[in-house]
Amino acid sequence: MKTRCAWTNLNNELYVKYHDEQWGRAVHDDTVLFEFLILEWAQAGLSWETVLKKRENYRAAFDSFDYEKISKYDEKKVQELLQNEWIIRNKLKVASAIKNAKTFIEIRKEHGSFSKYLWNYVDGKQIVNHPKTLNEVPVSTQLSDAISKDLKHRGMSFVGTTIMYAYLQAVGVIDDHTVDCFCK
Repeated sequence: MKTRCAWTNLNNELYVKYHDEQWGRAVHDDTVLFEFLILEWAQAGLSWETVLKKRENYRAAFDSFDYEKISKYDEKKVQELLQNEWIIRNKLKVASAIKNAKTFIEIRKEHGSFSKYLWNYVDGKQIVNHPKTLNEVPVSTQLSDAISKDLKHRGMSFVGTTIMYAYLQAVGVIDDHTVDCFCK
């Protein structure tokens, strides 16, 4: 049997697949980077497992995470989302998805892509940590602080340093697989 990071819920196939195939893997595709921003915002105050279970519902509700479409959502679409029992119906999180999509587009215009913006913080190189246990994995760092501060300055919400650190792990800017994990 493969050894995985201790946070992986082995009883949940989605969780295992997410750990094995996505978490800590470098992402450069802007649509996927935006998807994980939405999912991290949705997760704020909830468990990641809850969000993973609703991920495909989010994909359907949010036009396959098309940030161009999301940036143009009107009040009718907002109300539709707030009535959608298959996603997390939080008015602030739905509103932030629209506002943040607009900022995401502005960052793309400025840097050529959101990927370039994000990966520029680490000179295009993944940070590979070698934690022995989960206790050695921080919840934030100077890197997540800096990105959080810049995104907030640009007008994004739900981008606090803890959320951004989890985001950086999710999209593989940071690899925090523990040393005993087969993914290391």
